[in-house]
Amino acid sequence: MQRSATLTGERIILGLESSCDDTAAAVIRARPGLPRGTILGAEVLGQDALHGAFGGVVPEIAARAHAERLDLVTEAALGRAGLGLEAIDAVAVTAGPGLIGGLLAGVMFAKGLAAGRGLPLYGVNHLAGHALTPRLVADLDFPYLMLLASGGHCQFLAVTGPEAFHRMGGTIDDAPGEAFDKIARHLGLAAPGGPALEAEALGGDPDRFDFPRPLLDREGCDLSFAGLKTAVRRACDRLVAAQGGITRADRADLCAGFQAAVTATLEEKTRRALRAFAARHGTTTLAVAGGVAANRAIRAALEAVAAAEAFAWLAPPGALCTDNGAITAWAAAERMALRGPDALDLPARPRWPLDAAAAPMLGSGRKGAKA
Repeated sequence: MQRSATLTGERIILGLESSCDDTAAAVIRARPGLPRGTILGAEVLGQDALHGAFGGVVPEIAARAHAERLDLVTEAALGRAGLGLEAIDAVAVTAGPGLIGGLLAGVMFAKGLAAGRGLPLYGVNHLAGHALTPRLVADLDFPYLMLLASGGHCQFLAVTGPEAFHRMGGTIDDAPGEAFDKIARHLGLAAPGGPALEAEALGGDPDRFDFPRPLLDREGCDLSFAGLKTAVRRACDRLVAAQGGITRADRADLCAGFQAAVTATLEEKTRRALRAFAARHGTTTLAVAGGVAANRAIRAALEAVAAAEAFAWLAPPGALCTDNGAITAWAAAERMALRGPDALDLPARPRWPLDAAAAPMLGSGRKGAKA
C-alpha cells in the first residue's frame, strides 16, 4: 500500500505503549487537528501471568517483557491493519509517565523504527493520550471536562486544546484504581483487581459496612482514597479476629461497600467539578477515561451526574480506557497540528505532570513532580 496521500491531510500513525504492564501497539488513520480517527489494527499483550505470584507489578520483569514483545505487538497490529511499515507516516510512543524500564524499552524501540524507516517520531504523555481519547471516537470540540481515573492517576482536567490541560482537582494520595487493586489483593481476588472486585460486588450488600467518603467535607474537587482503603482493611481484620476468617458473603459485602464509597465520592466531586467548569467555560461535555472508567457502577453514576448538570456525556469504549497504543497514536495526531516531531534524543520521563503550571499534589523531589 502506498503511504497516505498528503493532499487529503490524513496520516497513518503507529502508536506504541509500554508504560506499565501492558505491551501495546496500534495503527490509526487520522487528520491532524480534527476529531475522529479510525483504528485500523491494534494488539495488547498483558502481563498478569508474569506478576501474579508477586502481588503486583515487578518493574524489572515488566521491562524485560516489553523488550521481548514490542516487535510482536507491532507486527500483530500491522497485520490486523493489513499494512506494512512502508505505509506508516509517523511513529508515536509513550515517553512518560510510568515505570522507567518499560518506558525506555518503548522509546528505544520507537527510535529504532523511526531512524530505520526515516519517519517522524512523537513522544507522548500517557495522560494526554487518555485525556484526548474522547476526540478519537467522537466529534467533540474543545473545551470539555475530563475525569481521568486510572490505576496511577485521578484528575479533573479542563481540556481546552491538544496540549492545554488545566487541572481542577485530583487525588492527594492513592488513585482509585490503585485502591481497587490493593483491596482486591487483600481479599484474595485474582488479578486484575478492579474487574474482579466489581464482579464480586454484584452479589454484595453495599450498606452493610459504613465506609467513609473521603474529603466530602472539604471544598473543591480534590480526592483521597488512602483512608478508605485502610477502613476496608480494618473491617476485614475485625471479621478475621471475630470469626477466624471471612466468608464469601463477607467478601462480597466488603467489595460492594468499598465500590459504593468510591462511586459516591467520585459522584460528588464530579458534581463540583462540573459546576466549576460551567462557571468558566459554559456547559459542554463530561468525558471520562482511564481504567476505572470501565467500572459499570461508576460509569452509571457519573453519567447521571452529567445529565443532572445538563452536560453531555462521553465515555470511550472500555478497550480504549485501559492502556493501549491507539490513544498514543491519537495524541500524536493531535499534536501534529501544532508543532513538529521530536528529535531522536527523546528522553523517557518517569514523571511528567500533564499540567506543568499546577502545584504538585503527590510530592516532588529531584526527579520532579509526580502529578
